[in-house]
Amino acid sequence: MSPTRSGPRRRLLTLLVATVAAVTTALGLASPAFAISHSSATSQLRAAGISWTSSGGCSDRNNPTCTSFDGIRQATIDGIITFKRASGCAITITAGTETGHAGGTYSHWNGYKVDIGLTTCVQNYISAHYTYVGYISGFGYQYRAPSGNLYTKEGSHWDILFYTCGC
Repeated sequence: MSPTRSGPRRRLLTLLVATVAAVTTALGLASPAFAISHSSATSQLRAAGISWTSSGGCSDRNNPTCTSFDGIRQATIDGIITFKRASGCAITITAGTETGHAGGTYSHWNGYKVDIGLTTCVQNYISAHYTYVGYISGFGYQYRAPSGNLYTKEGSHWDILFYTCGC
């Protein structure tokens, strides 16, 4: 094959790959969906200025009084960091992947959710920037971010479901 014929093909292939990458990123699919360790998650959260608390003062995933990040998705960690940066609010995580939450595909155990403490700053940001979905019986007041992520005020905390790493 002559160099002049492969040049346009190479440029077309490069353009196609770049387009697929851009669309994937725009849809929130580029973020890693893999599970990470508690240690990796806490390092990232600490670096972002996000704190966490545990009523049991522990991080054992199999103890419901602990706050664990074992098995949390990287996209969930990226999502809460993105939310903190966008909102400018102080964030304290009160629950991660530990046992004791409702099951299902998009659950705490499977790494899709975190709970955060209630603050006026968080309430004001969510109600001003996200679409109010309504009261979900048995759960609470729910808001949907432009990313599709769901923020549900469940009485004593916000339960956040991160489908993507955007807030």
